[in-house]
Amino acid sequence: MRLKDLEIFTVAPPAPGWGGRYWLFVKLTTDDGIAGYGECYASTVGPKAMAAVIEDVFCRHMAGTSPEEIELMFRRAFSSGFTQRPDPTVMGAFSGLEIACWDILGKARGRPVWALLGGLMNERLRSYTYLYPEPGKESAAFWVCPDMAAEAAARFVGMGFTAVKFDPAGPYTIRGGHDPSQSDITRSVAFCRAIREAVGDRADLLFGTHGQFNVAGAVRLAQAIEPYGPLWYEEPIPPDNLLDFAEVQKAVRIPVATGERFTTKAEFATVLRTGGARILQPALGRAGGIWEGKKIAVIAEAFTAQVAPHLYAGPVEWAANIHLGASIPNLLMVETIETGGAFHLKLVRNSIRWDDGYVIVPTEPGLGIDFDEDLARAHPYTGEQLHLEMQEAPCDYRRPNLFEGGAPRKD
Repeated sequence: MRLKDLEIFTVAPPAPGWGGRYWLFVKLTTDDGIAGYGECYASTVGPKAMAAVIEDVFCRHMAGTSPEEIELMFRRAFSSGFTQRPDPTVMGAFSGLEIACWDILGKARGRPVWALLGGLMNERLRSYTYLYPEPGKESAAFWVCPDMAAEAAARFVGMGFTAVKFDPAGPYTIRGGHDPSQSDITRSVAFCRAIREAVGDRADLLFGTHGQFNVAGAVRLAQAIEPYGPLWYEEPIPPDNLLDFAEVQKAVRIPVATGERFTTKAEFATVLRTGGARILQPALGRAGGIWEGKKIAVIAEAFTAQVAPHLYAGPVEWAANIHLGASIPNLLMVETIETGGAFHLKLVRNSIRWDDGYVIVPTEPGLGIDFDEDLARAHPYTGEQLHLEMQEAPCDYRRPNLFEGGAPRKD
């Protein structure tokens, strides 16, 4: 059994587009006709350029190789160009292709992927979602209004979620870490207070940031929201400052969570060694794939750290997260997009099941999903923007910063 053919699907979710402007899916087919699906969560270059990278990684490092040779193909890609260091673009391409290999292996053996990763530890996976407006009620006001966020939190808790995430703390800029404005701190406190009052002790609060603060600013903000007991404080400083995460964690009592933008075990190991995080959030379509995710979880276990796989992408990365989560003892929870989002579920013909706050681990072979290629082809992304983009304008200290979550589509 050898890897033979590659097909790439660049898919735009319909408005409002939660999960990013587009998703990059790959289909690998072996010389004996077994097909597997993966997803590349890499957004550093446009979709056409990324498709070229995916094709190059496949042809250069994987074509003609057995899908069993995961470690060998990883080392080829990781070492390409005399690098051997984390590269979000190349490893993002490899990650999606690697996920497809596991799908093939599970199908070839008639077993779910989790069975090939050490077996089943968790039959049901606790899940969380961002706070989103109700369908048809999207507005810019939602993202800066504590009362609307609290109403959404109560709605999601009513659906069964026991944890909700929100990120009211101001703009994500290309300028690196900044001090939060006082109005951003005030709004963040108001969000925490309103949501805590709405859900009581029925749900954990997950406070999201996206690497926008410097160390001092991250500490100031965390100390302001500590009274509301967030379960985690997500990516408070830019991800290139690996050693500085420890300075934040030492100064605050909220567990720091990070890893959405990390690539390979090397970066995760650094924050663990230095005490910079208590919760790791690998995005399997970027971090190196399922096997690299398993290694990250094993390293975390030795540091008594927990794993909460990240998801701001499509349903194939979601499926990969589920199989990793099913196989590890230190899983905290997995991210979903609402209950997966209507389009997410349609793309896999409702083959991922969610029940009362938990994702049900599939028992079907491979990833256990039924990918709808016709639906994927019917929603191509034709734009020029990246999956997610940061703003160039700096933080505004004279008036409240206005922003919208994710990359919502207007059409």
